[in-house]
Amino acid sequence: MVERERVVRMSVEQPLWRALTGYRVLTAVYAILLFAFERDKFERPWVALAFLAFLAVWTAATLPRVANAASCTKPFLVADLTVAVTGILLTPLADEQAQQVDGPTLPTIWAAGSVLAFAIKGGWRWAALASTFVAVANLVERAHPSRDTLHNVLLVWIASIAIGYIVEVARASERILARALEIEAATRERERLARDIHDSVLQVLAMVQRRGTALGGEAAELGRMAGEQEVALRTLVSSGLVPTARAPHDDAGPGGAAVLRTAAGPSGADTGGPEPCDLRSLLAPYTGSKVTFAEPGAPVLLAPAAARELAAAVGAALDNVGRHAGADARAWILVEEDPDEVIVTVRDDGPGIPEGRLAQAEGEGRLGVAQSILGRLRDLGGTAELISVPGQGTEVELRVPRGKAER
Repeated sequence: MVERERVVRMSVEQPLWRALTGYRVLTAVYAILLFAFERDKFERPWVALAFLAFLAVWTAATLPRVANAASCTKPFLVADLTVAVTGILLTPLADEQAQQVDGPTLPTIWAAGSVLAFAIKGGWRWAALASTFVAVANLVERAHPSRDTLHNVLLVWIASIAIGYIVEVARASERILARALEIEAATRERERLARDIHDSVLQVLAMVQRRGTALGGEAAELGRMAGEQEVALRTLVSSGLVPTARAPHDDAGPGGAAVLRTAAGPSGADTGGPEPCDLRSLLAPYTGSKVTFAEPGAPVLLAPAAARELAAAVGAALDNVGRHAGADARAWILVEEDPDEVIVTVRDDGPGIPEGRLAQAEGEGRLGVAQSILGRLRDLGGTAELISVPGQGTEVELRVPRGKAER
């Protein structure tokens, strides 16, 4: 999924591995320069020179190993820690006064990079183990450790454990976020499928039930069966058991054209190209003897997917007018365009919606408002406001911000 891939790219681990790579290079250069400036203090400079030469080659050769968690294997971590500990223990051999003076070891702060690799790879437990080995090596190298030595050892131990713990928490948070995004994506896909079912299959079943009841005879039995299937399908959709994979289907509905326009775009034209399409061309087919369309003089351009969904929401609102406002009800569509958003208002002169009716309909699995209108606008990043006064009609205002709709 796109959302999950984005989470992986945003992973907190990768910046830490890049930082560790830079840390190892810089600290290796620091150790070499420190030896170059203080070479005269070493009784056996050749020991220090040999180790630092090996350290430089090891650091350069193992840079790909610390590029990511997959490359940083357990054998490498053990070998890297061995190099750090060996360098610490070789310090008295190269500089006999190192045990009496709190000077730097041969690898200096490069050794902390090995501990940090353990922390990033395995968390705080691995960090505690690695830092313990480094701490013991430092205490052995000093023979008579001073307060500063103990302070530095304790600081590395605590810091590495803290970093390891933070990495573990970050990983757990990423897993939770990835799972939440998967659930959200599945829920949105389920809602889109539920809208398609409402705009096509459910309306066909409702029409068959009404026509069959009116015709009587065998048609009445067919209407009864269609009504039972409508109730069963509404229950399935509202209970969240709709599968998340969308299958291709042929949209059809009462009267054929009305529902087809709602589900696939009112004009029946292909608007799936990358170029913005004029919302007016998608809404114009809704006009008729009882539907008035007021539009701006200039094209109202939106991304094709956003325009189709917005037109489908308008179609769902008009379908509700036809089904609930009465045969003589009139409706008006008003399109307004601002620099930042597109506003479409659908108003009718019907009896209005009784208080509490929308909540009751949603509980019964009737998704005309909850999914076909509100759900569509929510997915577009917009808002849908429904205003209804009993006896004075209903007004649905759909607002789509241009930036969010384009995304």
